[in-house]
Amino acid sequence: MSTLRGRGTVEGLPRWDRCAVMGVVNVTPDSFSDGGRWFDTTAAVKRGLDLVSEGADLVDVGGESTRPGATRVDEDEELRRVVPVVRGLASEGVTVSVDTMRASVAARAVEAGAVLVNDVSGGLGDPDMIPVVAAAGVPFVVMHWRGFSQDMNSRAVYEDVVAEVVAELRARMDAVVAGGIAPERLVIDPGLGFAKRAEHDLALVAHQAELHTLGRPLLIAASRKRFLGHVLATEGAPPPARERDAATAAISAIAAHQGAWAVRVHEVRATADAVRVARAVEDAA
Repeated sequence: MSTLRGRGTVEGLPRWDRCAVMGVVNVTPDSFSDGGRWFDTTAAVKRGLDLVSEGADLVDVGGESTRPGATRVDEDEELRRVVPVVRGLASEGVTVSVDTMRASVAARAVEAGAVLVNDVSGGLGDPDMIPVVAAAGVPFVVMHWRGFSQDMNSRAVYEDVVAEVVAELRARMDAVVAGGIAPERLVIDPGLGFAKRAEHDLALVAHQAELHTLGRPLLIAASRKRFLGHVLATEGAPPPARERDAATAAISAIAAHQGAWAVRVHEVRATADAVRVARAVEDAA
């Protein structure tokens, strides 16, 4: 299987001839790497437009931190944070996804112009999510997920992380399709950092080919995560999240070379260069 065939297409989204770059806009005060920086609607919209100018193909807007140990925000507050930013970016012609575990937020975001729902729970966090997305007819990201942020670290127990993540994702995909979402609209995400230790994340990156056996486009979201800090640590101290962007770009290049459909990143420019270089190497081969 060539990397381009491995990349795949998603019904309802543009077709990119290389690994796409999904830029992140966190409209939160407490996200692990950039909490509070884009909390104001105007600042968040500007940030999204800046990411597009730096090479982002789509922009993922989220109003609830999913870092380990994070507590949930209430529904009204998440709506207040997310919907105006989605509307503002969509009105500028940006391809927007919404990062939410709540069906109500997904529905309102789609009404405001979002064209993809990125649910880190894969529809497990809210029983209404699958019917809402099915009715809206938009693509859906199914991420590997074992529980909410408060206790996810205790769930990072595996005998064979690659085989178990693939099996659990396959079961979740089957449930989502049974719930009415067309398989052609599914994207899968191995959930790096969610109920996983550094060695688990690295194994999943190394064995991306096994994830491709699921037959759907693959989103890799490694940006600034703890496992990169673990790799880069000197004398036991990992660098702060904002100092992991070069490492993120390295993962982006690896993921693109192995056929990922998209990579999700906080800082776009280096990763946009990385995926384009990966595609140029493919063309030369």
